[in-house]
Amino acid sequence: MKHFVLGTAGHVDHGKTALIKALTGVDTDRLKEEKERGITIELGFASLNLPSGQTLGIVDVPGHEKFIKHMVSGAAGIDLVMMVIAADEGIMPQTREHLHICSLLGISRGIVALTKIDLVEKDWLELVKSEINEFLRGSFLEGAPIVPVSALKKEGLADLIKVLESTVNTIPEKADSGIFRLPIDRVFTMKGFGTVVTGTLISDRIKVGEDIQILPEEINARIRGIQVHNQAVEEAWAGQRTAINLQGIEKSSLQRGDVLVRPETVRPSQRLDVFVEFLSSNAKSLKNRTLIRLHTGTSEIIARIILLEKDELAPGQKTFAQLVLANKDVVVAGDRFVLRSYSPITTIGGGQIIDPLPAKHKKLNNKIIDELNLLQNGTLPEKISIILERAGFTGINLRGLAFRLGINAKNIRESLENLFSAKKAFLLDNEDTTVISAYYFHQLEELIGQNLAAYHKKYPLQEGISKEELKASLGNIISPKLFNMAINSLNKKGTVASDKNNVRLAGHQVQLGGELDSLRHAIGKIYSEAGLTPPSLTDVVNNFAEQKAKAQSIIKLMLKDGNLIKVNEELCFAHNVLDKLRGDYKALLIKDSQATPASFKDLTGLSRKYIIPLMEYFDMTKLTVRVGDHRILRENR
Repeated sequence: MKHFVLGTAGHVDHGKTALIKALTGVDTDRLKEEKERGITIELGFASLNLPSGQTLGIVDVPGHEKFIKHMVSGAAGIDLVMMVIAADEGIMPQTREHLHICSLLGISRGIVALTKIDLVEKDWLELVKSEINEFLRGSFLEGAPIVPVSALKKEGLADLIKVLESTVNTIPEKADSGIFRLPIDRVFTMKGFGTVVTGTLISDRIKVGEDIQILPEEINARIRGIQVHNQAVEEAWAGQRTAINLQGIEKSSLQRGDVLVRPETVRPSQRLDVFVEFLSSNAKSLKNRTLIRLHTGTSEIIARIILLEKDELAPGQKTFAQLVLANKDVVVAGDRFVLRSYSPITTIGGGQIIDPLPAKHKKLNNKIIDELNLLQNGTLPEKISIILERAGFTGINLRGLAFRLGINAKNIRESLENLFSAKKAFLLDNEDTTVISAYYFHQLEELIGQNLAAYHKKYPLQEGISKEELKASLGNIISPKLFNMAINSLNKKGTVASDKNNVRLAGHQVQLGGELDSLRHAIGKIYSEAGLTPPSLTDVVNNFAEQKAKAQSIIKLMLKDGNLIKVNEELCFAHNVLDKLRGDYKALLIKDSQATPASFKDLTGLSRKYIIPLMEYFDMTKLTVRVGDHRILRENR
């Protein structure tokens, strides 16, 4: 079954509410003040059962210019409009403004109800029809049926219902391809049930028992019950007027303008990329950085408009812009909006959200304009590629792509797979489908290569850099998964060589020439000549007061190459000296079956300063094992 919502539009006191009551039996003016003043102040709701069995949700919006913001909020989710024009007054200011608003919100179908026909003569009625046809020329209602009716005398109602049904039959059913959102237009409490919110379900569906989140305050709740047209249901679908009973939420914490979403699917924003249409009916141009009133969904937010292509916008012109909002808004790409002037308050334009979470842009930037054109008119793979580049090194997950494209995640997956196959994007995290653009991935690979080259130049005696130090040099924005993925890719390409802890450029080799080679020979000579009584490591380094850093690097290199053997933090020995001692020590152990510090001293003539570290070193290198106060060969144990 298709689900559609009809919205009324038209000037104050042209009979919108009376006509709905005549059609449905429901008086949508609920408030005492509305009864007393005889005008609609808040949104009203009803439903109409068409002869085919189709149920049409109806939103009755205020017509008075002081309540236009409620009209705008009521228009969110409307599929067709019934423009109500009183026969005795004809076209009036809010008739024009409501038509502009409906057009700006992307409503493309509707009819005209010519009300109060009992108050005029037939000749006058024909003149009004002619005026209406002229007024609607060039608008989405051009050629729409004009149905004369009288709510008071019940005239023309059957014809109006027939026209409504035939119009509804021309509207395609809403595609279930968006992200679940329900902008709240009413909040109230029902005894025995608690807090209830109502709104038009914009896209997707929702079931009883699901967890939801209310934005922008990020309040979590659970759906206790759902009603559609006053009937309890287990599930509501896109296009339905829906009442939702929320569990564990106080009425005072919610308000019109808040939006129900599934957790972690939508993010509030205070900066929006938009395409703006400035109405030709405006008397003067719109200047850059002008304060305006932004209407999206059921919210109204003060914002400043930043024109990206020009310094001012003439009446009738369209352009890309950024809106910087005073408070957070809850929208996704593709949403329609209305702009009203800050003061005096009139409708001046509207348009469509291009990117709900952009960075700050500079004016007159051709690259940004090209991106916005693709986000508005490009193919899905092109749009995905733009958002991936905008996400930079952090990448973006599937939920984030859906939010910034206004498309259900299921519809994005196939395009992503094609981008992966073409190596235009890379999957960074399979768990939540985090993706990074090929451009930024290759940028990271280049950056790693540059940082390694710089490190090798600065530290020519170091074979490589630790992975931790290399990652830190790239900045906190690079995640561990992205870093490891880039290193693995560079390994496969043969660009770098890495082990568990260190990385180097594949072609890098430690070259000791000139001064460095002389320094290496000098250090080697110290250890060779010292034999079994070398100076401490600190003393060796201090021998080269002007070259301490280089001496330390060369000693590290000699230790790595095996030319020096480190026994403890301060004692190193030449490799050949320690090898000879190892042979002599083993011969002693074979002859005597054991060794003690005293027998080791007899063997070497060394002091305790060297004896203990050396005996412990041979334990550690598994030549000997200590048993009580003596050592034996490990192989004899």
